[in-house]
Amino acid sequence: MITLVRRIAAACALGSALAALTACGTAGDSSQTARQSAHLPVAVRSPHPTLAPGPAGLTPVFENGPRTRDRTVALTFDADMTADQGPRAAAGEHFDNPALIAALRGLKVPATVFMTGRWAEQYPAQARAIGRDPLFEVANHSYSHYAFTADCYGLPTVRRDRMRSDVDRAFAAFRKAGVPDPMPYFRFPGGCYDRRSLRTLSAAGVTAVQWDVVSGDAFASDADAVAREVLDRVRPGSVVVMHCTRSAAPVTERAVRAIVPELRERGFRFVKVSDLIGATAAHRQRH
Repeated sequence: MITLVRRIAAACALGSALAALTACGTAGDSSQTARQSAHLPVAVRSPHPTLAPGPAGLTPVFENGPRTRDRTVALTFDADMTADQGPRAAAGEHFDNPALIAALRGLKVPATVFMTGRWAEQYPAQARAIGRDPLFEVANHSYSHYAFTADCYGLPTVRRDRMRSDVDRAFAAFRKAGVPDPMPYFRFPGGCYDRRSLRTLSAAGVTAVQWDVVSGDAFASDADAVAREVLDRVRPGSVVVMHCTRSAAPVTERAVRAIVPELRERGFRFVKVSDLIGATAAHRQRH
């Protein structure tokens, strides 16, 4: 289920980002450390760059990288499938988009795929192939794709006491599918969050990733219009939100084939979200 509309309001960024959260063992008791680490959430023990907690320890929110002369841009793709859409998939609806992934490979474009756990269960071979391809990184889009706030584009709502388990269940689904190293990043379904949800997820050790460019590919039928929307709005450090769901975003592949060469002509370089987060942390440390 695609939940983004063309005019989602940008959520406010919270807090400063100074250091990555990492889990490290000690030489004196490596076996005990390994046993303890095995029981930690994926995000908490990840060595990948994350942002420091925001005010009052809230989950940090990332929207874009530094607006510097290094003209980088991150294309992100939401692989959406809600927990109750199994019957629709069984009836033949396609929530995947292999042609899009093939196009990104052919164009040699790094990308971050925000995947729901239910999507990974439905398409384990594709999840595994994406997760093992060094061109891509897999991040968490919840298990159920239910909203973490009320009134979020008609999505069902996750109860507060199940928010953390919904995130953990997605990481478990990635591991079961064979994704070896999911990133410690979380995108709220529909992009909807509030202070309560940020507080609830704070112990998960994730960085919440939003965007500053909405492609408008959800339910679009005009690939050129989607491409124009992105090309008109991209700035250095931008995070572009698109979709990897064939049935509800059917023109995304064609739009990407128009977007990529044009941005390269303008001097942009494609990176993953982890690259932008790492650059942001380094930039803030210097300043």
